[in-house]
Amino acid sequence: MTDRLASPRLSIVVPCFNEEGGIDEFLNRAARAAGAAVGPDFEIVAVDDGSSDATWERIAARSRDLPNLVGVRLMRNHGHQIAATAGLSVARGERVLLIDADLQDPPELLLMMMPIMDRGADVVYGQRSRRAGETRFKLTTAAAFYRILTRLTSVPIPRDTGDFRLMSRRVVDILLAMPERDRFIRGMVSWVGGRQVALPYERDARFAGETKYPLRKMVRFALDAITSFSTVPLRIVTWVGFASALLAAGLVAYTLAQWFAGHTVAGWSSLMAAIAGFFSIQFIGMGIMGEYVGRLVQEAKQRPMFMVDCVSRGGVSRPLDLLTAGMHPSERRAAVERALGSESGTAGRTGTDD
Repeated sequence: MTDRLASPRLSIVVPCFNEEGGIDEFLNRAARAAGAAVGPDFEIVAVDDGSSDATWERIAARSRDLPNLVGVRLMRNHGHQIAATAGLSVARGERVLLIDADLQDPPELLLMMMPIMDRGADVVYGQRSRRAGETRFKLTTAAAFYRILTRLTSVPIPRDTGDFRLMSRRVVDILLAMPERDRFIRGMVSWVGGRQVALPYERDARFAGETKYPLRKMVRFALDAITSFSTVPLRIVTWVGFASALLAAGLVAYTLAQWFAGHTVAGWSSLMAAIAGFFSIQFIGMGIMGEYVGRLVQEAKQRPMFMVDCVSRGGVSRPLDLLTAGMHPSERRAAVERALGSESGTAGRTGTDD
């Protein structure tokens, strides 16, 4: 194996889920941008996150004519953040660009990110100044999410940013050493620290397909972000509990005072409304605590973060014994190199029907 194969100057990691309509265009543009930035010394790690369409078939087929392409097929759908983590685990580059396959984030911005990192940045992240093709509802909720998150967390997470960013090898290794399974990558990268520089850009509309983040997934993603980086909701529940107790004590004192004064306290409707209000507060508090407890249970199980079915390079698919991102960097590199092997090797399976 050559040194270039073991440690390219640049890795581009792209999680893919049902992107058959645009994956070829993305690979073409990404390869041209990487070639212009570092010459032939790069790799593109395309992660198929359990797609139900022909995404994997397109990736495996392109790996025959694009020698810089490494296809990674997960055994099932794990979600965007875990798929991105799987790609980062396979990537071997000295610098790693994390980007989506929908071409909303232009791969050509890599040519502007690289010089910024040359000047000493540890992370160069894209910051959206405009978002084309988004509904007013999506724009409003996204803006509200980032502003609420900023107020709740102690880690400064830049507003109007996604996972589109160029990271140094050091940052990627620190990121992969974090064992949590409910991952919020942009927050985790902010937590790492170092010199992180914003690159404002105008986000394009999707090249093909439809968004993979409907309202349900957006809400879940927001909960993962808040519970991963803030315990403020738990404090809010505590203070609401104290306020409710004080209010209840005041109502009891008022009722006793009225009874001693000989007045009958009427109004069952208002009484029932007060009881219902108190119970609602309790159940909301229990729900918030349940979110945190549930995450503790998932972490305690210590199940693999993701399962890789195989990797494809040069039209040859091989199994990969890389189950979690909690491996030591040297162990992870050895596992990846064993799986990729040489393009002329005989180990593993051939074909694209894996």
